Amino acid sequence: MAFDLVKLLADVFDPEAGEVVTVACDVPDQPGKDTPAWAERRGMAREWQQAFAALGRGRGFSVNPLLLYPATWANGAELPETGSMGGATVQVEEVLLGSTLAVFLTQFSATAALDGLTKKKKDFRAASMPGVERRMERTALAADYREVARRCRLLAEALAGAASLEVTFSTGHSCTFDLRYRQAEVDDGFLPRGKKGDRVINLPSGETFIVPYEGERPAEPSLTRGVIPLRDGRETVLFRVERNRVVRTEGEGEVARKMRAVFAADPARTNIAEVAFGCNDWAEVTGNVLEDEKAGFHWAYGRSDHLGGVVGVRDFLSPNTVVHQDIVYARGNPVVVTEAVAVASDRRTRIMRNGAYVLF
Repeated sequence: MAFDLVKLLADVFDPEAGEVVTVACDVPDQPGKDTPAWAERRGMAREWQQAFAALGRGRGFSVNPLLLYPATWANGAELPETGSMGGATVQVEEVLLGSTLAVFLTQFSATAALDGLTKKKKDFRAASMPGVERRMERTALAADYREVARRCRLLAEALAGAASLEVTFSTGHSCTFDLRYRQAEVDDGFLPRGKKGDRVINLPSGETFIVPYEGERPAEPSLTRGVIPLRDGRETVLFRVERNRVVRTEGEGEVARKMRAVFAADPARTNIAEVAFGCNDWAEVTGNVLEDEKAGFHWAYGRSDHLGGVVGVRDFLSPNTVVHQDIVYARGNPVVVTEAVAVASDRRTRIMRNGAYVLF
């Protein structure tokens, strides 16, 4: 069956009469930094803007011209002040707060910034699509989102009330994530007007996520600790974690040196910002994080306030060093999860075993 973009927009967002929709994309403002995939994504953004316009003619909502803005060059960074729309310079935040729905097809993730805007305007929701590719119209974007939502709900129920999450990796290393004082949230592919809870989703969708306790309570440190492996080619890097922070990066290769430099650039980057379970059964693992993370377990370091944590822009040395970066362990990645168990005071709920879900 051919991909029906207008149907996807109607099913996911269900736009209503009187709404204002803005589709946006980032553009490279440094010579030689553009890529074929990025250029294709900007073409997709134009198509999505046109598809919204077609849907709007029948439903009675309006669609702005495509919003273009200079790339932030970092996932999780704040949006620039100005961009362009219809050839004219505009204030990015002003345009977005004048909208009820925004959809961002970008190179660099705008999720955190969009989440901040939902706190400024109640009638605003957004979809963030960093790294989206046209081929995903045949994979994760084509999923049965009713089934995705069911899986998200089961994962949220498994994490509800859990004090910790015990994760063992195929390398034999393990890490226990402190889930006290936190609540899991779902990104299930549905974002109608007036949706309760988090009003920012990814597309493709399909994950249940939670921010580990980050030790913000006086005299109550986080209990997140362990060793998290990362394998790139023949190189294995180990992240030693204590109190929800990466305290040491072990390894002698180029990837280990790169990661040490990443964390040395700003201590806030060492924060364990998210643990999550992707559950879109149409997602394919290809090395594209946006889709890879929807296929299995992942964690992230850096900024967390947009997901329910407490580490935000103010905690970084500079807006230029703000980051939220996911690392994925779904089947098809060099390292997978051999065991994931949510631990509550009265139960232990196994979520994954040998890289596969046991909940569904």
